[in-house]
Amino acid sequence: MALSGSVENLFEFRNLSLMYGTVIGVNDLELSLPKGAYALIGPNGAGKSTLIGLITGALRPTLGSLQVLGENPLATRRLQERIGVCPATELLVHGVTSLQWLVLLLRMSGWSRMLAKERALEVLEQVGLQDAKDRHIHTYSLGMRQRCKLAQAIAHRPEFLILDEPFNGLDPVGRHQMTELLVQWAKAGKSLLLASHVLHEVEQVTDSFMLIFGGRLLASGTAGELRRLLADLPQDIVVQSETRDRLASLLAEKPWIRAVHRDSIPNRLVLTVDRPMELYETLSLWVSSGQVSIERITGSDGDISTLFRLLISRHRGERAYQNPGAHR
Repeated sequence: MALSGSVENLFEFRNLSLMYGTVIGVNDLELSLPKGAYALIGPNGAGKSTLIGLITGALRPTLGSLQVLGENPLATRRLQERIGVCPATELLVHGVTSLQWLVLLLRMSGWSRMLAKERALEVLEQVGLQDAKDRHIHTYSLGMRQRCKLAQAIAHRPEFLILDEPFNGLDPVGRHQMTELLVQWAKAGKSLLLASHVLHEVEQVTDSFMLIFGGRLLASGTAGELRRLLADLPQDIVVQSETRDRLASLLAEKPWIRAVHRDSIPNRLVLTVDRPMELYETLSLWVSSGQVSIERITGSDGDISTLFRLLISRHRGERAYQNPGAHR
């Protein structure tokens, strides 16, 4: 992931920190990214919403500084016109239709009544709410309210769209529609920051990730770059072998094997491995030479979800990553 080289970066963090009393919301972030589409990945409480609050100017940093599109979020109102925000908080608006709501927001942004209504109708069709435009928002399903939040975020045609858990509450059709809209947004050359824990859906939108936990950035890069980190992190791997005892004895001598466990299931070994690639290469040689037989190997699947769990494990200082499903 490129860190510099753009005249106007999407955002720049310089020793950025925010404290809630004695609780750390964001911890010493140092990052500069060019314009583009990025995913901010982390579990609940990781610091995603806090970071979004800092980017939008809703929160003031305790230490450090940041710029968004070359501007200080706290120093200018002009930046708000360039940003669209789809928050994670619920849209609780009673007695107002989605059409009325969008027209009102656009009118408050300086649009004329006629242009505001034209744009509101256009964006409601874009998010699939054209048939419900005259219904009160409080009668909408959770998924419909989620799409209404997206509509209000893009109605004023921002250049930078920020979404906090936008897939929450959406059915499969709604998730597909949301994904398609965000993909088209990125293809149009507009910038995007998508905060989510729905990893496989995020990966359909962008290939650039930032993993955050405990308010600290764990890793950043493309999906491929992050997957390659798996080779340096301990994992649990399950091996099915008719020569289990022979295999266990051979593996016990390897320095990159932390533990060998004979599972209750016949012919199955559960291995805690420091360097998985060495395990795979060694098993291949042993099978080729006839020393052991291997029927099946399972365990960490190498996707972003696995990587995230492993990075959290290392961040916490745990000596070995334990896959909860490995011993089943």
